[in-house]
Amino acid sequence: MKKLLFLLIMGILILTGCSGGEAKTVKLTPEEARVKAENYINEQLMPDGQSVEVSLDEENTEVSGVYKVKVALANGSELSSYITTDGKYLFPESVDLDEKQEEPAETPPEPQANAPKSDKPKVELFVMSHCPYGTQIEKGMLPVVELLGDKIDYQLKFVDYLMHGEKEMKEEIAQYCIQKEQNNKFINYLKCFIYSADADSSGCLTQTGVNTSQLNSCIAQTDKEFKITEEFNKSQGGYPPFNIYKSENDQYGVQGSPTLVINQTQIQPAGRDSQSLLNAICSAFNNLPEECSQQLSTEMPSSGFGAGTASGSASGDCGS
Repeated sequence: MKKLLFLLIMGILILTGCSGGEAKTVKLTPEEARVKAENYINEQLMPDGQSVEVSLDEENTEVSGVYKVKVALANGSELSSYITTDGKYLFPESVDLDEKQEEPAETPPEPQANAPKSDKPKVELFVMSHCPYGTQIEKGMLPVVELLGDKIDYQLKFVDYLMHGEKEMKEEIAQYCIQKEQNNKFINYLKCFIYSADADSSGCLTQTGVNTSQLNSCIAQTDKEFKITEEFNKSQGGYPPFNIYKSENDQYGVQGSPTLVINQTQIQPAGRDSQSLLNAICSAFNNLPEECSQQLSTEMPSSGFGAGTASGSASGDCGS
């Protein structure tokens, strides 16, 4: 997908070669041009097993002598592009010479080794509920959160798009609501959920005593407020948005799961084991609490659901 974006942004894609002589110009129908562009991109630019969909802009099919199309990417975003009516050239972008251009967006910040210090560090962990690397870092983080308690301001948050289908959508809304309204049960619920081999959400709700009536009310209200199911149904197989924490994702430059933010700074911990995460958070205190002198496990948790440990470096992620 990055290859496609790079090629589309860098210049004009030539859909057909020159014939070597003066060729007669033939005007294609909008549909013929659309099919030609879609076939070219999928056959020439996309990695095996990946594809895009090209559709006509129904409101402005032909603009200034070219056909306007939309290229739908797998992450749910769209690019507006233009095809010459003879089907020879695809322009990835247009520049309106009568319109003042906006300043380019800032480059997302690079993760830092250490966070700024504060009396009570703010710790935000961004994951996808069914990302195996998200659950991996959650296993490492839980003992740290239990150890430091109210010495830190900790919140589990979610990346602003979904990669693992409807089950992820439902689980993330549920976790958001438990953390928001029944916070005293959240850590126990999360521990039960990520350590169950089959991600048994229903069983964990019962086991940890979550008030399901209160939870269902919050889920319905949250879903309506952020239009989560509505956007999911519109995504048609892409990566639908999950906008509960959209502003924080934008602020910190979150790209995928997991992303650790301490005191509003994206941090790259030494590992996803509990001791590495404790070290990263404790480095952000103005005055170290005694808990920071304790030793936690240095074994890296296994990725995915269930118990276990893993060997090697912890560098996998979902989406970034």
